[in-house]
Amino acid sequence: MRKIKILTLIFFSTLLLSSCGEYQKVLNKGTSQEQYKMAVKLYESKKYAKALRLFEKVMPAYRGKPQMERIQFMIAQSNFNEKNYTLSAYYFDRFTKTYPRSSKKEEAAFLSAFSYKLASPRYSLDQTDTNKALLAFQLFINDYPNSPRVEEANKHYKELRYKLEKKVFEVGKNYYRTAVTDFRNYKSAIVTFDNLISDYLGTELKEEALYYRFKAYHDLALVSTERKKEQRLTDAVNAYDKLVRNFPKSKFLKDSDKLLSEIKEEQKKLVKS
Repeated sequence: MRKIKILTLIFFSTLLLSSCGEYQKVLNKGTSQEQYKMAVKLYESKKYAKALRLFEKVMPAYRGKPQMERIQFMIAQSNFNEKNYTLSAYYFDRFTKTYPRSSKKEEAAFLSAFSYKLASPRYSLDQTDTNKALLAFQLFINDYPNSPRVEEANKHYKELRYKLEKKVFEVGKNYYRTAVTDFRNYKSAIVTFDNLISDYLGTELKEEALYYRFKAYHDLALVSTERKKEQRLTDAVNAYDKLVRNFPKSKFLKDSDKLLSEIKEEQKKLVKS
């Protein structure tokens, strides 16, 4: 049994070395036709990294030829499968522009958008790829309204949009948290929450944004000078009214009512003075 295992190991090791040697030989000294044939074989065997090296070698020789359409798509797909998402987004997008009549155009357009989504980082980082993905999915939905992929495209679009909303919301919350040491940040928080609500109509974060907006108005009013306090207390009451008007059964209502009571007390003090 042990002898059989050793012989099997030797056989597969020899086979592996042979295949590696053949790959290097074709890569370095093979004709364009041999390189293309092996690249397709490796692609179909899901050995995408090796296939890419060969496709890159043969591209100049096949430029303008019928095979080039297939090569371009396989390069994009190989990068996608290798998780080189920024590259796959670029190559799929280029494919749609280079081959507008291709039967693969719809698939390439979707995968370009999806690649940008997969390249998109968490909400706290730069969102360039998120914006590219949103634009690409919107264009896909517009160009292929009857595509079976539209439902999935809408789902991805919603997730990406939420990521941008979350980024703005967290910026507003950070302004609010840091206003303890710099009260000017209360105003920045209010502006940020206003922008979130106006720029992203229907956002899932609207209730919480209105709550923090009200808290910022409340806290700003309490630390204001006598000259500015009256107007800012009024602004805080208006912010409370906006929260309750939009969310009469808000989960933040109990705390908001407590803060409103504090505002009313401050208004009474101003009247007495």
